[in-house]
Amino acid sequence: MGDEREGKRNVKDSVFRNLFSIPEYQLELYRALHPEDTEVRAEDITNVTIENVLVNQMYNDMGFTVGGTLIVMVEAQASWSVNIAVRMHLYLSDAWRDHIGRTGSNVYGSKKIELPGPELYVLYTGSRKDLPEYISLAEEFFPGAEAAVELKVKVIRDGKEGDIINQYVRFTGIVDEQFRIYGRTREAVRRAIGICRDRDILTEYLSGREEEIMDIKTFLYDEEYHQKLALRDAREEGVQEGEIRGRQEEKKDMSLSMAGMGISVDKIAKAANVSVSTVEGWLSEGAVKV
Repeated sequence: MGDEREGKRNVKDSVFRNLFSIPEYQLELYRALHPEDTEVRAEDITNVTIENVLVNQMYNDMGFTVGGTLIVMVEAQASWSVNIAVRMHLYLSDAWRDHIGRTGSNVYGSKKIELPGPELYVLYTGSRKDLPEYISLAEEFFPGAEAAVELKVKVIRDGKEGDIINQYVRFTGIVDEQFRIYGRTREAVRRAIGICRDRDILTEYLSGREEEIMDIKTFLYDEEYHQKLALRDAREEGVQEGEIRGRQEEKKDMSLSMAGMGISVDKIAKAANVSVSTVEGWLSEGAVKV
């Protein structure tokens, strides 16, 4: 199959996770997010990337603690989805659980335990233009309600010229461009790497990693599993739509029957728990007069 072997569909996210598993790049990422902190060192940063929380979503997740007092979680996302807020909630809960276990903290005791404060980010590399500053868990999933749980994920689109975030975003753009030209092939990945080297984008990281990047098995996206989940979701949606249509048909039949008995439209609408206009539409279709 040679060079025509299909390139990894998750090549950008594989590189994201692999790149930021390296301490020096974790430090660069933290400094890009916190340029005011000039004293932090690589040894102050501890990797806390979570494994096996959501199998089909974990390939591009990463996190680290800084000095044991701050936990930073970042996920790269090419397709816009507010579900990132839910995933971040799970990631954070798992990271805190690990912290509690490592420190021997007693969550059932009367003394307040200490937790590293969270900073949550999504690095969006897709084409959507109107991005919010934050994705709010409460606002997205419990709008208008007094939500007991809130969590905000800061949305970042690019970094400052030349910093590690900016380089990664430029890398994703080059990969997309080469995929459009050569398809999702090894040739596209090889050319993207060459272009990045020429433009001084992630140069040190990419140096000598061409084959590794085209075959990072540790970060393979389980596409078959994802497809099964997508099929399951589609089936569930189909069942739900079918159930809704079935209930509507039952209400329609009941409404026509009640109308045949001379019952008023208002009473029919109340009994069927639908609007008067809906009942009138059904009666019009059935040519029934009340």
